[in-house]
Amino acid sequence: MPIFRILVLGGYGQFGQRIVAALARDADLLLLVSGRHVDAAQRLVDRLADGALAGLQAVAIDLGAPDFADRLAALAPHLVIHTAGPFQGSDYRVARACLACGAHYVDLADGREFVRGIDALDAAAQAAWRWVIAGASSVPGLSTAVVEHLLPQFSRLDSIEAAISPGNRTDRGLATTRAILGYVGQPYRLLRDGRWTSVHGWQSLRRLRVRGAGTRWLARCEVPDLDVLSARYPQLRDCDFRAGLELRRMHWGLWLASWAVRARLLRSLAPFAERLLAISQRWINAGSDTGVMAIELRGLDLAGRPLRLQWTLLAHDGDGPQVPATAAVILARKLARGALPGGGARACVDLFTLDEFLQALDGLSVETSLRVLPAL
Repeated sequence: MPIFRILVLGGYGQFGQRIVAALARDADLLLLVSGRHVDAAQRLVDRLADGALAGLQAVAIDLGAPDFADRLAALAPHLVIHTAGPFQGSDYRVARACLACGAHYVDLADGREFVRGIDALDAAAQAAWRWVIAGASSVPGLSTAVVEHLLPQFSRLDSIEAAISPGNRTDRGLATTRAILGYVGQPYRLLRDGRWTSVHGWQSLRRLRVRGAGTRWLARCEVPDLDVLSARYPQLRDCDFRAGLELRRMHWGLWLASWAVRARLLRSLAPFAERLLAISQRWINAGSDTGVMAIELRGLDLAGRPLRLQWTLLAHDGDGPQVPATAAVILARKLARGALPGGGARACVDLFTLDEFLQALDGLSVETSLRVLPAL
């Protein structure tokens, strides 16, 4: 079987290194671990070399360099996995460069507009017989798989509400921090009571009680699901997403800061990302290493009676960051085996099942549960 070459942009970052580590267990792959700092890439390659079945190579590549497209073509990848966010405000230059050199493209984008607009590349991707997949992450990749798994229990689906709360004692990256701070206090639109209405990021506080993780405070976040799920399930009346920081001092502090942005005392919190990340690192030993993802569906069951289901994932022992990295691992393996025929540009939906996703998490400290909740 010929070697399948995978270039991981941001390959030594928070999610990139987890993708590389998972795929390193697969034979017939060559993993090109890339970023601006080749020394950091080489350290990861050296750490994973013992026991790796895949080939590993550190390469230097700068997404912002004028010769990026030429450098990409010279590496001749079959697949590029783009983890070097944030994707908010980004264009599709990287994806276009991948198509130009004959490579598939997969990213972990959580930018709402970025994921929504990826179908602009659909005609070019189909013509090239290549895949361009945006949002191969917890949202919308895993969230959509969960909804599809539970959908047969409903005759009518009225509401989808999802939430993510990472454990405080897990790694956090600068790109993710910038992405979150970019929408804190900012207005955006979501579907509520059957109408599109304006809300503000990191407001509308709510508590989530989860057995095994305690109580987590949540606040509204702007994610691709708000468009992807509302378009996919046009009967929905409500589609919402919240996230939370485990430490209340951090969660409530960010909530207070959101009001400064909403009141236009500050234009954005994104410029403060490095400083706020440094502050959060001082408290890295507080809290737990358990991350939570919860998805609640409401509607009518097959007999026309009210039905309310809550699917929950708990990731212990610091394994939480592997969850948003797993969709890209699944897609890489499918593309390497030729198990994703055709091509096109789309958000990450209908490309794997929930069972396939959970199977890819085997060996990690991850558990899931499903509860029937009292109807509201």
